[in-house]
Amino acid sequence: MISTGSSKADLFLRAATRIPGRRRFLHLVGAAAAATTLAAATPARLAARTRVVLLGTAGGPTVLTPDRAGVSTAVVHDGRIYLVDLGIGAYWRLVRSGLAPGPAAGDLLGNVRGIFFTHLHSDHVADWPALYVTGVSNAIGRTGPPIQVWGPPARPALPRVFPPGRPAPPVVGPAEPGPGITDLTDHLGQAFAADLNDRARDSALAGPESVFHVQDIDLAGIWTPDPEGRPPRLRTPIRVWQDGEVTVTATLVDHHPAAPAFAYRFDTPDGSVVISGDTGVSPNLIDLARNADYLVHEVIDPRFVDELVTRLPPDRAGPMREHLLAAHTTIDQVGAHVAEPAAVRTLVLNHLVPATTPEHRWRDAQRGFSGRLIVGSDLQVLPLGR
Repeated sequence: MISTGSSKADLFLRAATRIPGRRRFLHLVGAAAAATTLAAATPARLAARTRVVLLGTAGGPTVLTPDRAGVSTAVVHDGRIYLVDLGIGAYWRLVRSGLAPGPAAGDLLGNVRGIFFTHLHSDHVADWPALYVTGVSNAIGRTGPPIQVWGPPARPALPRVFPPGRPAPPVVGPAEPGPGITDLTDHLGQAFAADLNDRARDSALAGPESVFHVQDIDLAGIWTPDPEGRPPRLRTPIRVWQDGEVTVTATLVDHHPAAPAFAYRFDTPDGSVVISGDTGVSPNLIDLARNADYLVHEVIDPRFVDELVTRLPPDRAGPMREHLLAAHTTIDQVGAHVAEPAAVRTLVLNHLVPATTPEHRWRDAQRGFSGRLIVGSDLQVLPLGR
């Protein structure tokens, strides 16, 4: 058993070796925490015409606790649902959220209008294959157009190898090493061909394309990512979609060398929400978030990084430290250097790395920020406007 005195880095490295006998206990603890969050969501919050629902708040691909699912956020306006990212467990959090019109009748996706991926790291897209391949069976009775799915386009160049001079590792998928969201989704169709063909031929079930319309965000004339992956400064946001009263725009953020990576802004009659995706301190993001009602922003605990790298061999410690601190935003940075210059009203911490850092530590992000700070929790409901 991992003692209560174990460091967060130990938990990160040893999470995969937890004792099987504890699984039921941990599941019950997580379920109780989720139920408590839902109970705290008052009827007024749930009934707000526009609201943000934090489906999952953990960052990174390592599963450390059942209390926090992988990162995923829902923006809801007038019953229409817009999802940003689908991390590990996001599918089930959507079921638990109460947003679906009739999950007991197979209509989980009836109110979902759009899905937006910030970038294609596994901890942001892990539940997309599950949602894509089972979408038809969970959209029974759905009317209206297909769900619009947006994400990064294909990357023409591989990221640089760090540190310089290190031998390049083998390339995965050399024929297509940097697929975008449409390419990734096309590959899902091939991967699940047996299932999709069985259901089409035996049950007359339509294919996923009847539910989802997947498209790349067009960066032609804006930026072609190079191996360094550091985006240019944009003068104006990227217009993504107008869906009735909801306007969705995006900008390029700095999650180098991963690229392209996006943040999204949702403007509604009741207020505005910006979701950062993964990024270091980004002038583009500050521009996009100007005067937003909510900025839902990723954050990393640098103490955890210090602990983690001391437990890695030297050839891995340097690259890991570079990525975690240069491509993410620390507790000391997110309030003072992002939310404050953007003049946002409320900063919501999300994509918490590690998910096991205690809340009082995250609250240090208030330093240098004059607005309201919320440390996000799974299934938390945040209302906008009336």
